[in-house]
Amino acid sequence: MVITKEEAPTTTLKQETNLANVLEAHRGERHLVVLHDYPDPDAIASAFAHQLISAAFDIKADIIYGGEISHQQNIALVKLLAIDLIRYEKSLKLNRYDGAVFVDNQGASSEAIVEALKAAEVPILIVVDHHERQERLQPAFSDIRRSGATATIYAEYLAQGIIQMDKSRKENVTAATALMHGLMTDTNNFIRASAEDFQAASFLSQYRDADLLEYIMSQARSKRTMEIIHQTLENRLTVENVSIAGIKYLRSDDRDTIPQATDFLLSEENVHTAIVYGIVVDDGEQEYLIGSLRTSKLTFNPDEFIKDVFGRNESGNYFGGGKASAGGFKIPLGFLSGHHGETYQDLKWQVYDSQTKHKIFAKIGYETEGAES
Repeated sequence: MVITKEEAPTTTLKQETNLANVLEAHRGERHLVVLHDYPDPDAIASAFAHQLISAAFDIKADIIYGGEISHQQNIALVKLLAIDLIRYEKSLKLNRYDGAVFVDNQGASSEAIVEALKAAEVPILIVVDHHERQERLQPAFSDIRRSGATATIYAEYLAQGIIQMDKSRKENVTAATALMHGLMTDTNNFIRASAEDFQAASFLSQYRDADLLEYIMSQARSKRTMEIIHQTLENRLTVENVSIAGIKYLRSDDRDTIPQATDFLLSEENVHTAIVYGIVVDDGEQEYLIGSLRTSKLTFNPDEFIKDVFGRNESGNYFGGGKASAGGFKIPLGFLSGHHGETYQDLKWQVYDSQTKHKIFAKIGYETEGAES
């Protein structure tokens, strides 16, 4: 039975009980909790909470991601809270898992793991997410709603007693601290928070470690991040209150600077939407056009915008999507991946940069001639 919660503002006791029933039906199994390739605090915290909940049902849950963790706050969160994450490798034996759980994503941003699970015949059991609905997965249980963060959904599960919280237990404090961090970052320190998010924060505040949370959130930007933000400012093009910047080639380790640079562009006067993108090279020398979108305009729909602009792959899956105020996309360069000298790299970038801007301009109805830099 597929259970969804797209429109409802709050989780009911029935919804929480259904999650508990799904876990109870799989008691004693081993599950894989899948994050998007470049997990943020919301994803990491929610996965840790799911791992904690699963343990109460005698379920061993491993957390996996396919890309990099490079944002300073994300690194601090994982290290200081001692959250165990597994980086996906093709050699990983997935057939040892009885089921998969997708947290803070619906497979579009973790495509390699989705395909590997399919090949290993591992069923998709659960999806919990706050982004707009995608059609990539068909889980047995699905809780997808328009809350400010996936952390909000897990905080509600905890508040409704799916497990007993105790602030004298380290793992409970760790979960609450991580979830509070995820909730704060995904709602821009509660600026974009809903009543549901504030209720979740109120519950988490009883258990979180305030000093540790402050330390995690106070991590300074690295020199490399500042250099990329500077490059973003130099390359930005502002049209129709939309700021667009291509930042050429990035190492996989620097991928998390893209959303940071996008947030920075959004702070400029008279800009309501910012889009930053670049070509990211992973460890296997594969290249992807990766981008981030942020908006402060209430009537702007990031999910619809990204899907309309960048479309679908040959399998019919969208290259990206979003939520109320943000979104992202990832497009593989395929056989064009690879370094064949600086001239080739420059030509390749010019083509992708030009095509990306052309598609964005066409969507916002702007003629490319006369764009203001």
